[in-house]
Order: sequence, then structure tokens, then C-alpha cells
Amino acid sequence: MVRFGIIGTNFITERFIEAAKRNDDFELTALYSRTPERAQQFGRKHEIAHLFTDLEEMLGSGQVDAVYIASPNSLHAEQAVLCMDHGKHVLCEKPLASNVAETQAIIDAAKRNNVVLMEAMKSTMMPNFEALRSSLPKLGQVRRYFSNYCQYSSRYDAYKEGNIQNAFKPEFSNGALMDLGVYCIYPLVALFGRPNTVKATGVMLESGVDGEGSIVVSYDDMDAVVMYSKITDSSLPSEIQGELGSIRIDKISEPNQIVMTYRGGYTEELHVTQYEPPMYYEIREFLDLIAEGRQESSINSWEHSLITAEIMEEARKQLGLIYPADRK
Repeated sequence: MVRFGIIGTNFITERFIEAAKRNDDFELTALYSRTPERAQQFGRKHEIAHLFTDLEEMLGSGQVDAVYIASPNSLHAEQAVLCMDHGKHVLCEKPLASNVAETQAIIDAAKRNNVVLMEAMKSTMMPNFEALRSSLPKLGQVRRYFSNYCQYSSRYDAYKEGNIQNAFKPEFSNGALMDLGVYCIYPLVALFGRPNTVKATGVMLESGVDGEGSIVVSYDDMDAVVMYSKITDSSLPSEIQGELGSIRIDKISEPNQIVMTYRGGYTEELHVTQYEPPMYYEIREFLDLIAEGRQESSINSWEHSLITAEIMEEARKQLGLIYPADRK
């Protein structure tokens, strides 16, 4: 049994708890929140026995073996390093950190403390990502990766009325790239590794974050196009194109349908039935790593997290998107 402490009380945490409780070796024992009122409210709802408003106190309580971090992006690095320096395994929401330096610091802390560290990128842990990965040889030579995640944010309506919420504040290392673009970039890295070049364009909002953007990256024998947005919607699927055909992915953030279309029009369904909630699979991977004494996942690996951070940081530089975390 792995005893978990949780940092963060947002809707992502709600989904995490729902999925995590489907694992018999998961036990939710502790919660950290900045305010006692929120800790009490969330703790009662989920029957969490130990509530804390001091993170060091939670980590020293003897009640947790691992920590799930779902705080604002700008807090990930400081909190993850602190948890690991207390000997706790860490599952940290995407993006792992604000920039490359913070990502490297988190990885260094995992190495230093001999604990498990994994970025909680759900899509690459889902069975249909493995169905996609294992089917790539059917494409022959891959020539293009295209991924699309454009989802109009309900918080953008509030933004336009002058109510700027956390999702659009640079001090929290937020914006379209960090929130949605990462879902397009991480699978690219997991499938094809580090690119040769990165070229980015986008729309900056007055609050200091990006509302939408596009990134083109190049490899030796293929290229990739990534589109993401929090200020528009899109129903386009994602696609990987090869010389023998193409593979269409219905939703890059939660792949459910994976369909191969061969040259000439013949189609083949590659997807499998996924019986569990999307976040279940990343939690299962994390628990297995702990049980097996492995520090990192082979798919959601430290290297993949670092390369993803490199791509996003280069894209941000080209957009002129700078966070307070970058100035530390």
C-alpha cells in the first residue's frame, strides 16, 4: 500500500482521486492546502484523515510515502524538490516545471534522493498510445506529425470582462502552451525524441501569456506541426503521416480512436477498449514503478520531460513569453 499526500484541491485533483481509488494499492492519507477552510472542505468530501496547511509538516508527519502535485505550474519545482528531499516519491502534474532549469533541478532531486519521479502526462500512459506507438511501422517512413489541441477556455470569457483568473496569469507560468500545447508536444517527444529545430508563432494576450500558437519542429527526415489554443475551438483530429499511409488520432490529450488509412483508402482500426478513466493509467504506472524499485518510467521518462521543457522554452523565447520563474 502506497500512502499518498496531495497538493492542490482543484478539479484535476478530483479526477485524480476518482481514478486513483480504482487501484487497490493506493491510499489517500493526507492533504496540503494553503487555507484551513479549503483543507477542511476538501478533506471532508474525500474522507482524508490528515489535513495540513504547512507542507513541511505534512512531509514530516510520517503519514505519506508519495505526493501528487497539482498546484499552479510556478510552484511545481519548489514543492517537488522539497517532497523528494524528504524522501517522498513524486507524481507531478504537467508541465513538470516552468522551464528547463527547474525541470533539471527536479530530476536532480530525484537522483539525489533515490525516489520515483514522473510527470503526470496521462495520454502517453493510456493503452491507445501504446497501440499508436506499436503501429508506427505500418506507416513505413514517417514524414509528418500533426497534433491539434484547441479548446476555448471558459475562463477566457471572464478574462474579456476584465476578470483575469490564474489560467491567464504569467506569475503562475500559465497560458495556452503550458496548459494545452504540452499535450501535443509530449507525445511527439515520446515517439520521435529531440528535434533539430523549433520555430514558433502565436498570439500574446495583454495579461502576459499566450492565447494560442503554432510550432513547427524538424527532424532529419520528417517534420512536426503543433497547434494549440485557449481562445478558439477546433474539431480537427491529430495525424501521423508516413509513406504507406496515415494514422489518425481523435484526441491527442485522451486518445480513444486510432485509425490507420493505407494508401488507396483501406482503413484499419488500431484502438483498443480502455476500461478505466484516463488518469488511471498514469497512476498505475507510478505505483508499479514504486513497487518494482524503478525510479522513472520508460515512456514518461525524465529525458522526455526535459526535451519537452526544452521545446516549450524555445517556443516561449520566440514568442516573447517570459515568466517570473525565468528570472530566478
